[in-house]
Amino acid sequence: MHALFEPWSPAFVADPYPAYERLRADGRVHWFEPTGQWLVPHYADVSALLRDRRLGRTYLHRFTHEEFGRTPPPAAHEPFHTLNDHGILDLEAPDHTRIRRLITKAFTPRTVAALEPTVRRLAAELVAGLKQAGGGDLLADVAEPLPVAVIAEMLGVPESDRPLLRPWSADICGMFELNPSEETARKAVTASVEFSAYLRGLIAERRTDPGDDLISALIAAYDEGDRLSEQEMISTCVLLLNAGHEATVNTTANGWWTLFRHPGQLAALRADHSLLPTAVEELMRYDTPLQMFERWVLDDIEIGGTVVPRGAELALLFGSANRDPARFPAPDTLDLARTENPHITFGAGIHFCLGAPLARLELAASFGELLRETPTLRLAGTPEWKPGYVIRGVHALPVEL
Repeated sequence: MHALFEPWSPAFVADPYPAYERLRADGRVHWFEPTGQWLVPHYADVSALLRDRRLGRTYLHRFTHEEFGRTPPPAAHEPFHTLNDHGILDLEAPDHTRIRRLITKAFTPRTVAALEPTVRRLAAELVAGLKQAGGGDLLADVAEPLPVAVIAEMLGVPESDRPLLRPWSADICGMFELNPSEETARKAVTASVEFSAYLRGLIAERRTDPGDDLISALIAAYDEGDRLSEQEMISTCVLLLNAGHEATVNTTANGWWTLFRHPGQLAALRADHSLLPTAVEELMRYDTPLQMFERWVLDDIEIGGTVVPRGAELALLFGSANRDPARFPAPDTLDLARTENPHITFGAGIHFCLGAPLARLELAASFGELLRETPTLRLAGTPEWKPGYVIRGVHALPVEL
């Protein structure tokens, strides 16, 4: 499988889809020695396994590290794991159920709907700046600042503090890549300590002086005597920032890179903005921002005749699943008018992305504003891909009018 799946190869990161096609043709599950994972490339399997309770994002609710045959993380990494392990993305029932229920009380459809004017205003301001400059870096000028500003607005982070958020998030997310280096871990630990301390101070302020923000709502959220602990609140806020903008940033930049390489589809979208809702879904399917999602095997499981034992780790290949011809007609064709599009970019099962409605709102706002205000936008240079494979995106996307 090494010749097919090369997550540290720049060429593979730039275009993993031909390799995925061969992986799907070669079977339903493949052992990948360099990371000690089983790769799962087919849509039907990925979709079913995301809902299978024999798998988990963690195993610590049932086993110790030793019982599960795993080495505990180094003590020096503890601040990162404390932060990460108390967020709902890496919890299972009953803690996941309790915390998600409480977060959902604060993170309601009404909360998201109320953000729409703010999202549209921020998108308009960012695009106006790009337009006035005659171009720039679409990633740094529009794609990154919009979701960071929205999450900061939701959490009640003062504007003067917002430049801190993106670097912290980027350093923490480095740990989600395959086989992260010790330097990556050091940066993640430092960011975890600093971000946690910052949020602890903000939570203390909101306890004495509540506002109309998500942190205040999380403090107030309770159900049958259950409340979020301070650590759970901190981990939730960090998760909302990390998950709530990393994918949106990369969907925006990768999406425009895709559009520039499909001029016929871009022309159709420019001619008919009513295509925008299906276009956003298709861009998320066609070039998935989160290429892989991992699950621990809590009980032996069989996939296509292969028994994967308890203690193993599955790598569910979202990017491959979203290009599976067994589920999507002509999957390698970009079709912005595609109506039946059950992509799994937001996951499935109990860990389905809580922020999916907000992500869709942000994407529709930024793509819509760029289509309306910069109809002559074009690529000004070939982008270079970041080395990360799991969270996959470009360093910059130079554009001009």
